[in-house]
Amino acid sequence: MPSQSTLFFFQRPQWALAGSFLGLITLGTLLLALPVSHGARKISPLDALFTSTSAVCITGLVVVDTGTDYSRFGHTVIMLLMQLGGLGIMTFAVLGTQLLGRRLSLQSQAMIAETFWQSDAATTVRRDLKRIVGMTLLIEAIGMLFLYGHFRHVTGYEHSAPFSAAFHAVSAFCNAGFSLHSDSMMHFRSSPLVMFVIMGLVFFGGIGHSVTLEAIRRSLARITGSQKGSVNWSLHSRVVLSVSLLLIVAGSVLLYVSGADRETASFAQRWLDVLFQSVASRTAGFNSVDISRLPLASLLVLVLLMFIGAAPASCAGGIKVTSAAVYFAEVRARLTGAREAALFGRRLPTDVIAKATLVISLSVLWNMIGCLLLTITERSSPGIHLEQLLVEQVSAFGTVGLSTGITPELSTPGRIWIILSMFVGRIGPLTAAMAMMPKESGGIRYPEERLMIG
Repeated sequence: MPSQSTLFFFQRPQWALAGSFLGLITLGTLLLALPVSHGARKISPLDALFTSTSAVCITGLVVVDTGTDYSRFGHTVIMLLMQLGGLGIMTFAVLGTQLLGRRLSLQSQAMIAETFWQSDAATTVRRDLKRIVGMTLLIEAIGMLFLYGHFRHVTGYEHSAPFSAAFHAVSAFCNAGFSLHSDSMMHFRSSPLVMFVIMGLVFFGGIGHSVTLEAIRRSLARITGSQKGSVNWSLHSRVVLSVSLLLIVAGSVLLYVSGADRETASFAQRWLDVLFQSVASRTAGFNSVDISRLPLASLLVLVLLMFIGAAPASCAGGIKVTSAAVYFAEVRARLTGAREAALFGRRLPTDVIAKATLVISLSVLWNMIGCLLLTITERSSPGIHLEQLLVEQVSAFGTVGLSTGITPELSTPGRIWIILSMFVGRIGPLTAAMAMMPKESGGIRYPEERLMIG
C-alpha cells in the first residue's frame, strides 16, 4: 500500500507535476555529466544541471557551446530531454489520471482537465493522448524532411545532415531553441526554406495540442462533409489563434520600426529576419540576428513578446496569450463601464479572470525580484548592463532562450537563479505558488472595509 505521504503527493497535482520535471532534470544532469557526453571540453556538474534544466524546461539558454562542447551522445540526450520536456505536461497529467485516477479527487481531476484540455480529464485525456504523441511525431518528421532536404546540400553537412535535421526539428516544435550552431539560425538566415520551416514548427508547437487537434478535426470534417465541420471554433482556439497572429504581425512591425537588423542591406531579408524573430521570440529562442547588437527599443519589444509567450497546454512559457487576452478584456470592461468582460461574444467567468490576473501578478513579481537578485549577484561584472539582465531574466522565465550573450558569464548564484526561473516558468508561476502555499480552510470571513485606489 502506498504511504500517506505518497498519496498526499499525488493528491496535489502541482506536486506531481513539479516532481516529475525534477526527476527528469536530475536524470538528464547525470547523463550529461558523464564523460561520454562531453565533446571539446569537460562539462562541470553545474553546467550539466543548467543544460538539463534548459532542455527539460525547453528554454534554450546555454552556458557552453552545445554543438562543440557536447558529443553526439550528449546531443542525443539533449534531444530526448527536449522531447520529453515538450510532452511532459500532457504525459504526466495523463499518467496521474490513468494510473492514480481512483485516488485523485474530482477537484484534482477537474483542475487537470481545465488546465491542460479544457474538458473532461477522465475521457478526453485518454482519447487524445495517442493522437497528441502521434501528431507531435508526424509534424516533427515533416519538418525534419524539409530541413534534411536543405542540410544535405550544405558543404560539410553531408554526414551529419540527418541528425542535425532531426535535432533542430525537435528543438523547433518543442520550442526549445537549442541549436548545434553557436550562432543559432544566423547561419541559415539567407535560406527562406529553413526559416519558414522553423517558424512553422515553432508556431504549431506554441499554439497548443488542443488547438491543433481541433483544427485537424474541423479540416477532416469539412473534407468528409460531416456536419461537425460547421460547428464554431471553441473560444479557446479562437483566442489562441487570433492573439498569436496579432502578436506575430505586431511584433514584426515593432521590431522593424525599432531598428532591428538595420544593418541588413536587403529589404526582403530584413523583413524575413524581423518576422522570424517575432515568431521565435515569444517561445522558441532561435535567433537569425545578433541579439547583443539590437537597439534598446528592440530589446524591450523582445522582452514583451517573451513575457506573454504562447498558448496554454503547449510547449511554451510566459503568462500565455489567453491570460493576456482575458486581462485586457477585463480592463476594457472596467474602462467602458461594462458589467461583464467578454471575448468573441462570450462572457468570461469570474474565476477565469481571477486566475489570469493572479498569473500576471505573480509573473511580474517574480521577474522584478529576479532582476533585482541578478543585479546583486552580477554586480562584480561591470560589462553587464541592466537591460541585458532583464532580457536574461524574462527569457528564462518565459522559457524562451534568447540572450545578449551574457549567460556563460553569469556567476554561480546567478546561474542557480536562472535555473530556478526556468523551472518556475515551465511549470507555471500559479502552479508553483499553489504547490508551496498551504490550503486555507476558507471558514473565516473577515469584515469588509473599503480602500482608496488610484
